[in-house]
Amino acid sequence: MAHRDTTTFIPSALEGVDRYRLLTGLVVPRPIGWIGTLGPEGCQNLAPFSFFNVVAGTPPTVLFSPGRRTGTPKDTLANVVASHEFTVSVVDESLAEAMNLTSGEYPPNIDEFAVANLTVRHGDVVAAPLVAEAPASLECRVVHVVELADPPTNTVVFGEVVRIHVRSDLLDGTRVDPRLLRAVGRMAGSSYTRIVDGYFEMDRPG
Repeated sequence: MAHRDTTTFIPSALEGVDRYRLLTGLVVPRPIGWIGTLGPEGCQNLAPFSFFNVVAGTPPTVLFSPGRRTGTPKDTLANVVASHEFTVSVVDESLAEAMNLTSGEYPPNIDEFAVANLTVRHGDVVAAPLVAEAPASLECRVVHVVELADPPTNTVVFGEVVRIHVRSDLLDGTRVDPRLLRAVGRMAGSSYTRIVDGYFEMDRPG
């Protein structure tokens, strides 16, 4: 393969916005964790995070990483630290605009479910709310909260999945059809992708 010129960056020498721009432009597409939490005063909160993924099947574990606003924890982080639980709802194409509405900067007493005209579904074992319109959702209990940097800039929240809800028509046993799920992924900036557009399969060797 022919050699191509490359540009090398030293992350510690970059401004924060430039590090963020590079990483989010390269690590794509990223799944969106639509995180539902319940505040100490009972206010429902819903916010999307593209720093999100599944990290283990046993125990079933997901993580997401909320940043901070000028050193102040986002509402989602404050709620999970207080309640030790959260939910994750999958964002499909029909919910993309509603998801975007919930990404706005709202005060803690604003219910993003109402802002985006979404229906609340109550979990089986956690008090945090789920999006009823979502094709699938997870109920999670917090197992680890890891602060990054000192003072903290981001926090990684690990949650054990204690319930999995999936719309039945998406399933063949426990296999989910991604072409029916129609999840959207996050690219850089304001860009998103429809996962199904580029879907293909390859069998693993051996």
